[in-house]
Amino acid sequence: MSLEVIYIARHGVVVVSGFISETDIPTTMEDDALGAPQFRSNWLVDPSTGSYTASIPSPTGIPADPELTAHGVDQAKELGAHLLTVEPPIEAVYSSPYYRCLQTITPFVTLQKERLNRLQGQDVGRNADTDAITIRPEHGLCEWYGAAPFEHPTPASSDVLKSMFPHLNDTYRSAVFPARNGETIAQLHDRVAAGVQAIIEQCDAEGKRAVVLCSHAASIIALGRVLTGVMPETIDAEDFRAFTCGLSMYRRKAPSSSGTQTSATPGRIRIPTSSSGYRLW
Repeated sequence: MSLEVIYIARHGVVVVSGFISETDIPTTMEDDALGAPQFRSNWLVDPSTGSYTASIPSPTGIPADPELTAHGVDQAKELGAHLLTVEPPIEAVYSSPYYRCLQTITPFVTLQKERLNRLQGQDVGRNADTDAITIRPEHGLCEWYGAAPFEHPTPASSDVLKSMFPHLNDTYRSAVFPARNGETIAQLHDRVAAGVQAIIEQCDAEGKRAVVLCSHAASIIALGRVLTGVMPETIDAEDFRAFTCGLSMYRRKAPSSSGTQTSATPGRIRIPTSSSGYRLW
């Protein structure tokens, strides 16, 4: 069995501030370079030094790694409850290793574990797949930072995150990592394409039918473009929406009548270059 459905969710609302960075260097999706809703986060960057500071401490101690607000936590709980009901059911969980994404997807994993425990207590589901109760931290789903002459922050280490999120799979190895000096939008698409291709191949090999990815606005927009092969003429086109705790579903295409390989069988993702790009999903 190969992967049929990819569910994609954005993290919940994070702590925000009215202050923004006084720099022309686009740092994250909050700078609206891809046309996403603007949420100004609680960190600043000095463009002359690349030093990041935050007005509100982060749980990980990384300025660009805020936690969810109380409303964001409520959003995550609602998302988790909904994900428990989707069809086909989720069999594997991947997330950006930033705190806000792990915090967002954790309620779902917790509910999944509770459900599995109930089934096992009833002598049902003893052979159930446990991959849906662990989180695979994939750096290919990380936040986007614009290209800069300095290094941007990275997520906390697996050891640190494991102490905060017990469901984290700290043996998982990411397929791809963002460039430390940031990325152009073309490089963002390349990174996301490589990351999701690796996820698809792993899920195909494991016989997973459905998977959920938790990520950030820029990466989610890029995922939509990569999976569908629909690339807008301008980068700021509002083609794929990325609302906080919003959920999108991408279903694999069936083989064409001509016999041409599509995404119903394993194959390489082709990064789209125009609106007539090769559609895999």
